Amino acid sequence: MTTAHRNLGFVAAAATLLAAAPLSAIFERWTWLIQAAIAVAVVAGAAALSRVVRAPLWGQVLAMLAGLLLALTWIFPAGTELLAFLPSPGTLAHFGELLGASVADMRSYGVEVPDVDSLLFLTVLGIGGVAVLVDVLAVGLRRPALAGLPMLAIYSVPVAVYVDSVPATPFIFGACGYLWLLVTDNVDRVRRFGRRFTGEGRDVDVWEASPLAAAGRRLAVVGVALAVALPLAVPGMTGGLMDTVGSGTGDGTGRPGQGGSQGRIDLFAALSGQLNQSEVTELVKVTTNEPAPFYLRFGVADELRPDGFRVRAPSGRPVNRGLPDPTERSVRGVDRQRYRATIEVTKNLNMPLLPVYAEPVKTEDLSGSWFYDANRQIVFSNRDNSRGKRYAFDYVRSTYNPAALRAAPSLPADDPVLRQQLTWTPTVVAVEKLVKDLIKGKQNDYDKVRAIYDFFSVENEFRYSLSTRGGTSGDDITDFLTGRVGFCQQYAAAMAWLVRAAGIPARVAFGFTNGSNSSGGTYVLTNRNLHAWTEVYFAEIGWVPFDATPAASIQGSVRSAWAPDVDAPEEPTPLPSGASAPGGVDPSAGPEGPDRMDKEIDAGLSIDGGGPTRQAPVWPWWTAGALALLALLAAPALRRAALRRRRGSRTAAPAAATMDPAPDTPGGAREVVVGVAADRARADAHAAWDELLDTLIDFRVRVDRTETPRATAARLVRETLTEDADAATAVRLLGRAEERARYARDPLTGEELHPALRRVRGALAAQADRRTRLLAAVLPPSVLLRWRAALSDTSARLVVTTSRLRGSLLRWDPRRLLAR
Repeated sequence: MTTAHRNLGFVAAAATLLAAAPLSAIFERWTWLIQAAIAVAVVAGAAALSRVVRAPLWGQVLAMLAGLLLALTWIFPAGTELLAFLPSPGTLAHFGELLGASVADMRSYGVEVPDVDSLLFLTVLGIGGVAVLVDVLAVGLRRPALAGLPMLAIYSVPVAVYVDSVPATPFIFGACGYLWLLVTDNVDRVRRFGRRFTGEGRDVDVWEASPLAAAGRRLAVVGVALAVALPLAVPGMTGGLMDTVGSGTGDGTGRPGQGGSQGRIDLFAALSGQLNQSEVTELVKVTTNEPAPFYLRFGVADELRPDGFRVRAPSGRPVNRGLPDPTERSVRGVDRQRYRATIEVTKNLNMPLLPVYAEPVKTEDLSGSWFYDANRQIVFSNRDNSRGKRYAFDYVRSTYNPAALRAAPSLPADDPVLRQQLTWTPTVVAVEKLVKDLIKGKQNDYDKVRAIYDFFSVENEFRYSLSTRGGTSGDDITDFLTGRVGFCQQYAAAMAWLVRAAGIPARVAFGFTNGSNSSGGTYVLTNRNLHAWTEVYFAEIGWVPFDATPAASIQGSVRSAWAPDVDAPEEPTPLPSGASAPGGVDPSAGPEGPDRMDKEIDAGLSIDGGGPTRQAPVWPWWTAGALALLALLAAPALRRAALRRRRGSRTAAPAAATMDPAPDTPGGAREVVVGVAADRARADAHAAWDELLDTLIDFRVRVDRTETPRATAARLVRETLTEDADAATAVRLLGRAEERARYARDPLTGEELHPALRRVRGALAAQADRRTRLLAAVLPPSVLLRWRAALSDTSARLVVTTSRLRGSLLRWDPRRLLAR
């Protein structure tokens, strides 16, 4: 008994560690798991020792708590311990300090969390406490099912902190641990009860699972698979970047009141979905004292993969703890002015990001749940969302002298920015050749960037259109550079890709252009103002914005001295803070004027055609689907018609007869059917009778397989065909033919069975209601019943084959061989 409890206790400890697997989504490293494994192992060892000495349940609990305290003392020492692992008053005070610091650090750090002692201590303490509870419930009280509650509590922590972004794999580990605990407890109970037997009375050995247990395991596996797959398969169980804005196609996790994970937001898909909406929705109202502000930004995509640009999970510090001030460091050629802005986010914008101008230095009216990522210059939250927020902030507007950018040195190989792989690009031969031709002869980074920036001009036949595909992979970029038709996200992604191919860090920024200016520096921003542009990193200067999208197609477009409007007739003289493009143009979502003609719905780009081409129409797919559905619905009726035609061809031709003289009657003769003709007559009678039975099933007339053909015919005459004498005669003929074919030496010949079938079918159809006649024609029950029986037979054969195969494999089961 003690051995069984000890084994169950160790399984409970292992199940606790497996249930803690979802915490891997919170921490950057696996230090927490190593420390938790040590603590859980000590707890399990203390429990096993207490059971060896037959301590009561309360004694076992005290032993496990003492083991957890010793483990925490050894893992998180304060320096005042006795013999390195015996706690002292200073150790307990140190634990209190760690708990107090954990509350502040939970607000300070975003996901993923580095190895901070306070958070590691809180994690190990929580997992160790759960291990104690699981052991008490599973071993002490023999209620392993209840042990799932504290194990589920561990899983709820990352779900609450990292909303909707915990992957499914850790949950599977936890579920497997819980099932392992239940199976171990059940096996222990059965062993204490006695031998096991199957339903057939066969003895089940110790190594072999009982049929009930096997069925339970199968159901458990199916249940876990459904629990993991169902939320991924049902669209209504996933969120989007902007759930309430409309039908955007983002796959982020922002939900009302929940926040989400920035690492899973598809900003490109969300931008494309919002720009293509026909309805204008007000999203943000911003008031600033800057005369000509630049774009309001909220997101950055800086990770490039073969399938395109992606958004990384940000990290930073709370916005209410002070933000870096770029004015503290003076850079020659960079003018920095400080301004103030107030933002009101409507209820239509719901995402875990806040729109701000670049380089905010102070925020107001924002709680500690909002963090600032200084590298990406974005404000984000893992717990809150932007819906209905009102806040103010001070920010710095930087303007750059082209000469200063031209004098900026190239980044050294060990620069931290380069270590973030912000210059890596997949190998695309056409893009690399284009970049090589564009930057040929350029001696500095700025001239290379300007050569790429100037390439996206009307002179080079680039045009604005929303009707193209919005992908950012290598193929999509190649298509865009070949067709030269696209909208803002394609211009931004293409320029960032080309700049990276030139060896210069670049990324794609998302935000709003300047909307309509009502009065007093207040701008109203709608979904039509959503925009994307490129940001390029220069050494000793920082991230500098470049907007390659044609300025005439974007409302509120801002151009500057370092990134002028290349499509203007002549180079404009910009203001110190940047000059705005001429007003009166339509938003990014749908420009008026000449570019309106480019909005061809479902238009694509050809990689070698040099111009836009229409994508394949969608109607053939719908037509093919409709025809396939009609064919599927018509299959039973077609099968029934084929059976009736085949049987009718047999009953239409009566069997041939031969005359044989009767030996006992002088000069007499009798008609007999011999050889092949007899077999044909019997087959015809059977076909006619089968057709009659299927007809009865189709018209919902009772069929009794235990009756003789004569009894069936008599019952039909008596109960169903009472008012149709011809049909009664016909059914008697069919019954007599089947009876002679079954039992007599000589089958019935010379009778027309096919006309008899028609008369019976007509009489049955006349008596049936409209619904029965419709189902008999479209979905004949006789065919459906036959298919159902065939499916059952196939399933039964598969089960038998699987059982035989399993029995064959069990002969070589290692546990069985060891038991022998």
